[in-house]
Amino acid sequence: MDRINNLESILEFNKKFVENKEYVKYNTTKQPDRKMVIVSCMDTRLTELLPQAMSIKNGDAKIIKNAGGVVVHPFGSAMRSILVSIYEFDVKEVYIVAHDECGMCKLNTKNTVEKMLERGISEETINTLYNSGINVQEWLHGFSSIEDSLRKSASIVRNHPLLPKGIHVHSLIINPVTGELRILENGNEIE
Repeated sequence: MDRINNLESILEFNKKFVENKEYVKYNTTKQPDRKMVIVSCMDTRLTELLPQAMSIKNGDAKIIKNAGGVVVHPFGSAMRSILVSIYEFDVKEVYIVAHDECGMCKLNTKNTVEKMLERGISEETINTLYNSGINVQEWLHGFSSIEDSLRKSASIVRNHPLLPKGIHVHSLIINPVTGELRILENGNEIE
């Protein structure tokens, strides 16, 4: 396997970044100026496109990224981050932003498990997890419909027992090429 080592180039760049005080233009507080938290996919096409398409600059929002841009479990890490954003950083709006052509949509988890086995994870480990109640293929499964996944994520947030009243939960879909946003659910219209 080819060894990729970005660490040296990152540290070399970082040293110059700090020496040249390039960080100054990014200085802000940890409080989101626009009182919003965004949950989005980790897709590399969205790294810069999503903030630009939403007119988000450094300091405007809390951004949570994960595979598929989903809130899978009401007591998982994405939901915990949303609640911390609301209670500790005075966030008033939650944006869940999925995207067209998402790799988590109809992900072939059988292939993913096969890749695990090819890279040295033992069949015994997969079976031990399965016998402990963790079906790795089901756990890795994303979703069959972007729209259904968004609605489910928004519902988990909107109906969370620890979500205070007055928090608007929006769901949008972004085109990962053009940045065009489409509203699936406008949280301002949902009580």
